[in-house]
Amino acid sequence: MSGARVAPWLWGTNSVARVVRLALVPFALVYGAMMRLRAGLYRRAVLKATRLPLPAVAVGNLSVGGTGKTPLAAWIARRYAGRGRVPGILLRGYGGDEPLVHRRLAPDAVVVADPNRVAGAERARAAGADILVLDDAFQLLSVARDLNIAVVSAESIAGSPWPLPAGPWRERWDALARADVIVVTRKRVPAAVADRLADRLAQRRAGSPICVAHLAVGALEGMESGTRRELRLLAGRRVLAAAGIADPESFAAQLAAVGAVVQLQAYQDHHPYGAADVARLVRASAGADYVVVTEKDAVKLRGRWPRDTPEPLVAGLAVRWERNGGVLEQALDAVLPRFPR
Repeated sequence: MSGARVAPWLWGTNSVARVVRLALVPFALVYGAMMRLRAGLYRRAVLKATRLPLPAVAVGNLSVGGTGKTPLAAWIARRYAGRGRVPGILLRGYGGDEPLVHRRLAPDAVVVADPNRVAGAERARAAGADILVLDDAFQLLSVARDLNIAVVSAESIAGSPWPLPAGPWRERWDALARADVIVVTRKRVPAAVADRLADRLAQRRAGSPICVAHLAVGALEGMESGTRRELRLLAGRRVLAAAGIADPESFAAQLAAVGAVVQLQAYQDHHPYGAADVARLVRASAGADYVVVTEKDAVKLRGRWPRDTPEPLVAGLAVRWERNGGVLEQALDAVLPRFPR
């Protein structure tokens, strides 16, 4: 098993994995206790949060990767841009691909990658931003926000219940008390599974709005040409799916859902794609009708694919609201009157 896949395997339901991760449980207990202590210090104002120079909407999650926070943050930025605002998307910049992805998903936004979000906010304001969207910021308690959105993946609840490193959880469910809105996302599980999770969260957090979004492949476009293609193009076709993301299996399932016969080439999240990787994909593409990649992979492969080989197709994710999407829109709009232009 490659190092790229160790963590997902360790956190899964395999009986061997359950035994192996027992050795990590003591570390998980220490990690969980430290996170609760830190959150308590901020809640009691022993540690102070810094107010940013612009209104801020934070998007984040309880677990590591793969929840859909990036497409949701980009959707929020596009919505604000559609209302005449200039959104600034603030990122840590981990992996180097996220700023490029956001610039493609939200071309009207100012995208700033800076581990120091306060400094990043000043840079965004200087570039013309008038509202901020903080990606991956639920645990960023040192920065105040005007709307706090927690994203919970319906796929993530089937694995290990332990905090890091014995499981994927950064924080426990009680951390959702900080959320103004909770968004349950699903990629490959049935809608009923996401609905049940939303109902459970509604019982735990009475009064907190719970939304459900389906993150589905919404469009295909040529990686180099940008030519739009219909999804039905993949039905019944052999597809080589390349995915260096947190949950490549969901990507494969999304393509299979539109009728593709999928061969998955999975890499670790934020995989850099060396020349050897590109060469292997090109060779493997000879046995497929189409190569399909994610937005995150396309920003690293673009300009490096041989011109004499058919270009990969980039699968963009669409945010399709299945429950209370209007509630989130109202919460986003409510931030604006407090901060007129």
